[in-house]
Amino acid sequence: MIILGSTGSIGVNTLNIARKFNLNVEVLVAGRNIQLLNQQIKEFKPKIVVIDSAEDIHLVCHNNVLFGQEAILQAIEKSTSNTVVNALVGFLGLRPTLKAIECGKKIALANKESLVVAGKFIDQTNLKPIDSEHFGLWYLLQDKKIDSMMVTASGGSFRDYPLDKLKNVSIKEALSHPNWSMGNKITIDSATMTNKIFELMEAAWLFDIRKLDAIIETKSLIHAFINFADGSTTAHIANASMQLPIAYAILGKVDEEILKPVDLVEVASLDFRKIETSRYPIWGIKDEILNNLDLGVVLNAANEVGVAKFLNSEIGFLDVSKISLNAINKFNNVKVNSLDEIFEIDKEVRKYCES
Repeated sequence: MIILGSTGSIGVNTLNIARKFNLNVEVLVAGRNIQLLNQQIKEFKPKIVVIDSAEDIHLVCHNNVLFGQEAILQAIEKSTSNTVVNALVGFLGLRPTLKAIECGKKIALANKESLVVAGKFIDQTNLKPIDSEHFGLWYLLQDKKIDSMMVTASGGSFRDYPLDKLKNVSIKEALSHPNWSMGNKITIDSATMTNKIFELMEAAWLFDIRKLDAIIETKSLIHAFINFADGSTTAHIANASMQLPIAYAILGKVDEEILKPVDLVEVASLDFRKIETSRYPIWGIKDEILNNLDLGVVLNAANEVGVAKFLNSEIGFLDVSKISLNAINKFNNVKVNSLDEIFEIDKEVRKYCES
């Protein structure tokens, strides 16, 4: 297989599955964590390695190292592997998803932005999502009439923080997630709840449903609910590890233990909370977004600008959501008719938000 984003959380978990099931890794694509990449190269012996920057090539312990976005696309096209795990973060993950589809490869998709910005143009025939929430929804599907679907949120870094102090929180505080360690951008997206709006948009495309919602479940043990038309609800419960959805996405079927089962007696209690706009202002546009999924390209571009500005100490934490809300207000009538338009709108929104 080809692993895009091998040194990130999803990439590392994918390699754990590759190790467990003795799977061949043909291509590793990574950013700037060369030390970890070299450890992966030594163990998995890929034929091709692609990194972010040319200046790091001399640090990589491999004789076939390429760099940049075009090299990723070439590696996908020229590889003999049938499976692409796309764990890249951000808009830059879209072109590799499209290339993998064009090449007829199976896609295990962790790159949220592919469906968020271009869901209407993505052929899902060979696509499997590896978010725990979407995996949970898929796992729960039955041949029964569905009323609605719901996913859960951890609540992020500031779920218990005094509201009046949110405007002055530090970058370090924002990156301190209560349940797990993830990359910087997704941790900020979790704290603003933008990540959960993205996941609802993905679910809309994946399951062709618009009656979608989310609630906070603080222990991250329940990942998804399906509410059926008969009034019953099913829940997907599993310990928080991406290895389970990754294993199913890559292998198709899994008959051996990937995770330790949840001991509900040990858990003792669960805490559910409503997502309040007073803490998560972005949640106020959830229904508007779900009623016009074309707004995904606007929200994503604005959010990427906002998160980058916050991580560069240019704005405060609450300003991240303000940038997104302003952009949605400015571009609220956007209609996307082609892939080319997505890239044009993305540029236009970024320019507006940067200014």
